[in-house]
Amino acid sequence: MSLDPENTLVMETTKGKVVIKLRPDLAPGHVERIKLLAREGFYDGIVFHRVIDGFMAQVGCPHGTGTGGSSYPDLKQEFNAEPHVRGVCSMARAQNPNSANSQFFIVFDDARFLDKQYTVWGEVVEGMDNVDLIKRGEPVRDPDSIVSMKVMADAA
Repeated sequence: MSLDPENTLVMETTKGKVVIKLRPDLAPGHVERIKLLAREGFYDGIVFHRVIDGFMAQVGCPHGTGTGGSSYPDLKQEFNAEPHVRGVCSMARAQNPNSANSQFFIVFDDARFLDKQYTVWGEVVEGMDNVDLIKRGEPVRDPDSIVSMKVMADAA
């Protein structure tokens, strides 16, 4: 599979490398935000604060608690018909549909009940076995983290 370096993330985690194909065709605003934050180093060192076995691993809160986001304004939802299945990357949000900011989750197993209620913006194309190794918990004790997350075009 040929990946577009401008629309591919390389995420080094404490469990290993994860490659995410971005989907600007589904959620252009969310993809732009993720790339902006990755380029600023926002995600580097941030922990997977909420990891539920058989469901998903959530990351992207600067406080490590699920209570925070970036300094940028929240995003307008871009709900789409892409199914929430294994490897899908989707934006976390509060009750307000337009409250996504920097937190996202990677789906472990089929979670179709989330379809059209959360914004899918990417999919893991390499390293899902490493995502499977992320320590579980709500909150996670001694959590795994993103060591670095870069847009592939910048990592060369």
